Amino acid sequence: MNDRGWDEDSARPYFFLSYAHTPKSGARGAGDPNHWVRQLYRDLCEAVLQLTTAPAGVSVGFMDESMHQGELWAERLSEELATCRVFVPLYSPRYFNSVPCGQEWYSFTRRPVYPANIDSERTSGIVPVLWAPMSRYKLPQVASELQFNHASFGPDYATEGLYALMKLSYFRSAYELAVHRLARRIVEVAEETVIPVGRRLEFQSQPSAFNVAAPTKQLRISVLSYHQGELPPDRNPDFYGPKRTDWHPYRPAAGRSLADHAVRLARQLGFQATVHEFDDEAEAITGGGDPAAPGLLLLDRWALRDERRRELVRRFDRSDSAWVSVLEPWNLEDPDCVERHGELGELSDQALKFTHRSARPSFLGATGGPPGLASLEEFDDALPRAAMKAKYAFEGRTRNEPDEPAAPRPSLRDAFRYGRGRDGPGPGSGSAPFGHDHPARDGGDRPDDGMPPGGGTL
Repeated sequence: MNDRGWDEDSARPYFFLSYAHTPKSGARGAGDPNHWVRQLYRDLCEAVLQLTTAPAGVSVGFMDESMHQGELWAERLSEELATCRVFVPLYSPRYFNSVPCGQEWYSFTRRPVYPANIDSERTSGIVPVLWAPMSRYKLPQVASELQFNHASFGPDYATEGLYALMKLSYFRSAYELAVHRLARRIVEVAEETVIPVGRRLEFQSQPSAFNVAAPTKQLRISVLSYHQGELPPDRNPDFYGPKRTDWHPYRPAAGRSLADHAVRLARQLGFQATVHEFDDEAEAITGGGDPAAPGLLLLDRWALRDERRRELVRRFDRSDSAWVSVLEPWNLEDPDCVERHGELGELSDQALKFTHRSARPSFLGATGGPPGLASLEEFDDALPRAAMKAKYAFEGRTRNEPDEPAAPRPSLRDAFRYGRGRDGPGPGSGSAPFGHDHPARDGGDRPDDGMPPGGGTL
């Protein structure tokens, strides 16, 4: 036994099968949701045995069946991760959202990897498996950096994932081919790399190798409003609380603050929502850096009477921060709002000039500024559209930039400005064709983004 707790004469397991435990569905008579993973493990062990000289009675693999509980489980996991020769993660959306799976990945990769000989190009002991198709999901960095050709396991495997191949008898031969090639890849990696036995790490204290909270699942809800201690004298304090995020414009219809109500709605859409004061968020939103997450701005127009905060909103409006949607509650059951509708609607129009212009005309109302969201029902209808619009803009912003910049969109304004007769552009007009204007934020109207109207300003 060496100082790392492993007997050099003992056969080391070939692979560690890392997978996300699936909870039971809760339906009466529901079977074991991890049954198919166990079947894959048994089939892999049998295939690896056929391809190696491992002696009888030796475990060629390891699969955790303890559901991540107890100290003995953690000690066993630490030992297996320190000694196995190949790490086999089963890729699925649940896998990359699992902290224990991320800890397993991290623990294994603490061990150095050496090519077995000078001609070998193997630099990783990880052999990933597509348990479910991942084409619609963004892999965490540690997985996206891993060079691996899944197509070599067969076209059905690459398209459907191993779980579907196991479940459907139609794919039986495709499953057998994929398991055979997976076992062969495990053996090849084990033989073409040298990964020394590592120290037993304290498993539960290790970080996850994944960014578990995917950015597009986050939603930052910012509130621009007052707290009771800074209200103007002509504003009813009943709609406010000790914090700015306590703003409660629809009382008594809503039983909680607007921000808390928005968090509840966002969770129904699958978001992990957090609440912040816009005063604290404004610099991060308008500073020109990469956004951390899509967002919503819940705007209390009464706060626009404050010049400093009105300027924050103007800066936001000019920054073209499309990944933050604006919602403007304006409760017409509130006598103060009815009395000040024209005045504060005009302040909103001035501060959010470009944001309001980018919405459809039918969406804004006729005169006196945009009408706002007059009831809690209107707010409930508008928030899902606003949150999804912000999500789409965030995803578009954070995609990899193309190698070549996109060609400028043709300008209708230029076509009219320079004239266009039956024979084409007039002298000096260049080649501007008919199209849609797409000016910069500081030069004119923003184009309609094609989102459907939904009450409030998106």
